[in-house]
Amino acid sequence: VFAMAGEDGGKGGKGGKGTASDKKKRAPQSRSSRAGLQFPVGRIHRHLKARVSRQGRVGATAAVYMAAICEYLCAEVLELAGNASRDLRFLSSSYSSLGYL
Repeated sequence: VFAMAGEDGGKGGKGGKGTASDKKKRAPQSRSSRAGLQFPVGRIHRHLKARVSRQGRVGATAAVYMAAICEYLCAEVLELAGNASRDLRFLSSSYSSLGYL
């Protein structure tokens, strides 16, 4: 009538937590690489926690979102600078070539 655990019912597999040989030790992976970003998610999360007034409580995805926004804006600015330097025949852009001096 009712299937016991390990029989036809359930999610399948052997059940249990497995043995020590089943657990493969993986190398630690940064949150930036997990999110597919170049900007440092952990560092941004640390700075966000320092600035917030609610006892340093910041959601885990807030830093990922903020890093993605910063990376996107940086890529856009670099693309525009590259286009401008190509139009003006500069090989690289510097602080003085941007018109600040």
